[in-house]
Amino acid sequence: MPTIILPRITYPFPSLINQHVEAAHAQNLEFVTRFGLVHSPEGIAKFNKARFAWLAARAFPYAELHELCVIANFNTWLFMLDDQCDEAQLGKKAVYLESVTDSFMQILRNNTPVDSILGRSFADIWERMQALGSPGWQLRFIRSMEEYFTSCHWEAGNRAAGVTPTVAEYVTMRPYTGALFADVEAIEIIEKVYLPAEILQNFIVQRLVLACNNIVCWSNDIFSCAKEARQGDVHNLVLVLQHERNLSIQEAVNETARMHNEEVKLFTALEKLVPSFGEVMDKELERFIMILRSWITANYDWSFYDTGRYQVKEVEIAH
Repeated sequence: MPTIILPRITYPFPSLINQHVEAAHAQNLEFVTRFGLVHSPEGIAKFNKARFAWLAARAFPYAELHELCVIANFNTWLFMLDDQCDEAQLGKKAVYLESVTDSFMQILRNNTPVDSILGRSFADIWERMQALGSPGWQLRFIRSMEEYFTSCHWEAGNRAAGVTPTVAEYVTMRPYTGALFADVEAIEIIEKVYLPAEILQNFIVQRLVLACNNIVCWSNDIFSCAKEARQGDVHNLVLVLQHERNLSIQEAVNETARMHNEEVKLFTALEKLVPSFGEVMDKELERFIMILRSWITANYDWSFYDTGRYQVKEVEIAH
């Protein structure tokens, strides 16, 4: 495919990284090899090149080592599941995918063992998460994962039917397919930020979370559009815009970047409109929003400077 020129993306947020990143990477490598998620020398080389721990370390810059390892393992597990859905035929076999994700939900709801590599590794992550999170937090996390798995079924159904979603459908579903809502829920147990339901459910706070989610997912769509176009996967904002509006790939990239930049403006505007909930809660909420900002810069920095997962050499950056 032709070289894409990426309009320059900048964020008015600091770029941070957790001091424990190297130790978290070492633990993450031990985790994936112990459970057989990675086993060949080629697989280990690919894993080391992906540098998944750096994404977690950038997104959760203040977490202690144990918590950072938990979230690095979780996000690595999500990438491994996503690769199986995207690159294998699993993503086209909607019925089989539903049985697999149903088994993962049984782990979450009942701690039911699942005798598979993904099942055993996920159960290990969930056991450590349960030790960190209250019963109320666990219910919220389970709901976010159920929404993520449902969105995986939606993608699989589209692949099986050879359907390209509309832009409106895709924009509605994309926040769920990226599993970022689960990562946002994890802020409580990883960064020890405790907010009551009345704050988490506040309209402005929820729209801030959605804006963060859109920014991360849409920028990721730009970084990964070449990879996904080669695989024939249409679940990418660049590719659905190209299809629906009959655009060139460059025009679709430019429109995705425009939409992304509008969400960044919205995020910064909403930050100024957050109501006060009292001195103590305002400080907790500021810490929460700080991690949303970190997620935004983390995704960009990891995609461009850390990981070998995306072929960014095929993407030129406009100066």
